Amino acid sequence: MKSLIISPLRKPMAGVVTVPGDKSISHRALIFGAIAEGITQITGLLEADDVMKTVEILKELGVTITRQRPGQWRVKGVGLRGLRAPKKILYCGNSGTTLRLMTGLLSGQPFQSVLTGDASLNARPMGRVIEPLQRMGARIVEEKKNDLRLIRIKGSPLKGISYTLPVASAQLKSAILLAGLCATGPTTVIEPTPSRDHTERMLSAFGLSLKKEGKKTTLVAGQKLKGIRVLVPGDLSSAAFFVVASLLQSFKTKSLTIRGVGINPTRTGFLDVIKIMGGRIQLEKQKIVAGEPMADLKVFPSVLKGTAIRGALIPRLIDEIPILALAALMAKGETIIQDAAELRVKETDRIKAMATEFSRVIHPKAGGALKELVDGLKIRGERRFKGRPVKSYGDHRIAMSLTIAGLLGEGIMRVQDTDCIGTSFPTFVPLLRRLTGSVREIGD
Repeated sequence: MKSLIISPLRKPMAGVVTVPGDKSISHRALIFGAIAEGITQITGLLEADDVMKTVEILKELGVTITRQRPGQWRVKGVGLRGLRAPKKILYCGNSGTTLRLMTGLLSGQPFQSVLTGDASLNARPMGRVIEPLQRMGARIVEEKKNDLRLIRIKGSPLKGISYTLPVASAQLKSAILLAGLCATGPTTVIEPTPSRDHTERMLSAFGLSLKKEGKKTTLVAGQKLKGIRVLVPGDLSSAAFFVVASLLQSFKTKSLTIRGVGINPTRTGFLDVIKIMGGRIQLEKQKIVAGEPMADLKVFPSVLKGTAIRGALIPRLIDEIPILALAALMAKGETIIQDAAELRVKETDRIKAMATEFSRVIHPKAGGALKELVDGLKIRGERRFKGRPVKSYGDHRIAMSLTIAGLLGEGIMRVQDTDCIGTSFPTFVPLLRRLTGSVREIGD
């Protein structure tokens, strides 16, 4: 198990950096490329643990996937009906995207398969994914024994349905649409509020016709995907850590530019909130590649103020809430985060983890600076951080947020159990080390 030792910034976070490819888009490029006809060439693929689990599973299903050089991968599609029965249990590790999307895809395949994950993933709910798939005719059984959970799928004929999502969830929506590819008749998904639309954009790029009417998306089965070239934009969720660090650094005369970041409007709630809080960010060199908008983010040190983060904003920034909570602690006034109960069933209970660990490092000790709510947090700002030992709970976003707190605080911070960062951002530590010289890794 590794830990990070972080000292306060000694020099400005300035210049130009590039963050790894978007995790959500990387998963989908691999999966859609696998069931397409022809070759899909992917540039900028995120080579993190979660995405590699998708690669390993697709290979076990008979798909030829080749790494040509860092970030560049070639997928030889087998078509929608060309996957083969796996010879072993398909292991998803900590990747919820892999588990949920593959459950949807495999539901309509003419063979049996079994999916599982690590202890953390196996504790996360699957009922809301299984239920609509069963309504489509899927034969899925969830078996639990201690920390082991098996999702047993006996492929069967599916029929399209019209389904209203109980919550806005891109993973749930995508699982249903993937099952719909193998179904008879149309499949319609109705969202309460818009969630990430990477699946819809990428299916269209692969040649499928989708009908969008407000919150309703309809897919007609029987269409074929054609291999394409995909350029994966930089992950906004990864860029968010550098955005907040640059905004709140004490060096006020420098700017940091993050190149080629995805700015899909269903994902940019983080940028919207930062601007409401008074953060100065310029979008430069905007363009659209394979249906996905991207731009360079130029970030200037700023004085932030508290705000309310709730409602329709939440699905557009759910992964960025830990680093937004840190920004709120240093902002003027009060910030309230609500409607984010989903955070309690992520890699850990992120609401409890944030309330516990951020409270440890507030200096001087200020009772009530963070109040844990059922579905979020109430945060009183204008706090400073003091270096102390803290825990990540095996959650990559908690680990990286605490690392940024160490850069912006006083004294030495030690973040324990940081191997988890590799699930989404394997170059986080070397990139921070190059930018700041204030981060080093040790073995416990």
